[in-house]
Amino acid sequence: MQTLTQTYDAVLVVSFGGPEKPDDVLPFLENVLRGRRVPRERMLEVAQHYHQLGGVSPLNEQNRQLIRALQAELAAHGPQLPLYWGNRNWHPLLPDAVQQMADDGVRRALAFVTSAFSSYSGCRQYLEDIRRAREAVGPTAPEVDKLRAFFNHPGFIESMIEQVGDALQKLPADERGAANIVYTAHSIPISMAEGSAYVAQLEEASRLVSERLGISDWSLAFQSRSGPATQPWLEPDVCDCLRALKSEGATAVVVVPLGFLSDHMEVRFDLDTQAKGLCDALGLTFVRVATVGTHPKFVSMIRELIRERLDESLPRRFLGSHGPCHDVCPTDCCPGPTRRTQAESSPQSS
Repeated sequence: MQTLTQTYDAVLVVSFGGPEKPDDVLPFLENVLRGRRVPRERMLEVAQHYHQLGGVSPLNEQNRQLIRALQAELAAHGPQLPLYWGNRNWHPLLPDAVQQMADDGVRRALAFVTSAFSSYSGCRQYLEDIRRAREAVGPTAPEVDKLRAFFNHPGFIESMIEQVGDALQKLPADERGAANIVYTAHSIPISMAEGSAYVAQLEEASRLVSERLGISDWSLAFQSRSGPATQPWLEPDVCDCLRALKSEGATAVVVVPLGFLSDHMEVRFDLDTQAKGLCDALGLTFVRVATVGTHPKFVSMIRELIRERLDESLPRRFLGSHGPCHDVCPTDCCPGPTRRTQAESSPQSS
C-alpha cells in the first residue's frame, strides 16, 4: 500500500452560499452584489425568484449533503482529514470557517471549490476570498491551497454522462433520437471570459459527454446573467437558444446544466421554471438533466483530487486533449472583468 506524504491536515469546502429563510434573501443578495453596478430593481427582481421558491436557496443543504458524502468517502478510503465549510456570500461564512480551523490547530488545508470551470468568479475570486479570510483571522490562520479545476476529470465527465443518459430515457421513444441537447452554464462578462479558459473548457466538457453518448448535434448556451445591459455577456441565452431550435423544427430538448454542480436556484428557477415554461408555450418537450450533486463517481473524484496533492507521484487524470489543470494557479490566471460597453466588444460565439 502506497504511503502518502501528509502535508495537509484538513479539507475546506468553499462555496457560494445561499439564503435559508425569507429574511436572509435581501442581505444575501446585497453581499453578492456589493461593489457591482447592478440596479436595485434587478436585485429585487432576483429576490422574487427566491421568494417564489419559499425564500430558501437549495444550495446550502446540497452542500451539506455533499460534505456528508465526502466524509463517508474519506472515512472509508482515506485520507483521514477533517472537513470544514465556508461560503463567499452567506453563512457559514469563509472567515468563520478559517477561524474555526485556526482554533482547532489546523496548519495547512486543501480547498475544494464548488466550481468545475476556470473563470474569475469560479476560480480567482475564491482565491481572493480565502486570502481575505486568512487576513481577517491573522497570524494563526492556516495556509489554504486550492485543488485544481476538474472540468475534464473522468469522475466529473462520467457522472455527467450517466446523468444525461438517464434523462434521455425519460423522453418518449419516438422523440429520443431527434432530441436536441443544450448544455448550459452561467453567463459571465465577455471581458472576464476572454481572460480565462471558461468557454473552451465548457466546449471541451460538452464534447466529451456528447461523444461518449454518440451525440453529434449539441449546443452550448448561457443563463442567469445579472450585469448591466451596457456590458456584453456571453450568449446565446438559453431561452433564445430554445426559441431558435423551435424555429428550426425541434420537437424535444434535453437541457444539461453542465456549469453547475448542484440543483440550486439558477437551475431550479432559470431552467425548471423559466426555460421549461418557455418550452411549454412553444410546444417543445423539455427534460432537464440532474447535476452531479453527490453522484458516487463525483464524490470519489474529490477524494482523488485530495490524494494527488498529498502525493506528487500520482497521475493527474483527465479526458480529452486539454490536459489536466495546474495544481497551483499562476498569478495572472482568470483576471477580473474590465468594464466595457456593447460598442466596444461584441458577444463571442459559443
